[in-house]
Amino acid sequence: MSPWTSLITIFALIVYFVVTINVGRARMKYKVQPPAMTGDPNFERVVRVQQNTLEQLILFLPALWLFSSFVSPVWGAGIGAVWIVGRILFAWGYYQAAEKRTLGFGISTLGTLSLLIGSLVGIGLTLFQSFV
Repeated sequence: MSPWTSLITIFALIVYFVVTINVGRARMKYKVQPPAMTGDPNFERVVRVQQNTLEQLILFLPALWLFSSFVSPVWGAGIGAVWIVGRILFAWGYYQAAEKRTLGFGISTLGTLSLLIGSLVGIGLTLFQSFV
């Protein structure tokens, strides 16, 4: 188990925790009572940040750990850090306006794809070496 991969996992979960707290804060600010998920467009953008981050975590975390196991924990942590920066930029931009989410989304998506493709290559090479 890599401490670097573990640290990035914790940071990713902290980012998710913060965007989740922001939904509660936005509920109070925009007076949207549970269980409503619609209302003020500003509130809806905060909810979308939380939902999209959750959706991305489902891909990111396994890809991070697979990459770290089959390729490199240090490189995995580095790419994971890029993903975290992307998610922060995504949230920051989306909170302001939907059009401003693109850069952060692109950065985090590139991180996830790098981890997925790298994992596939690493697993493939490991399988190949076991047959040779």
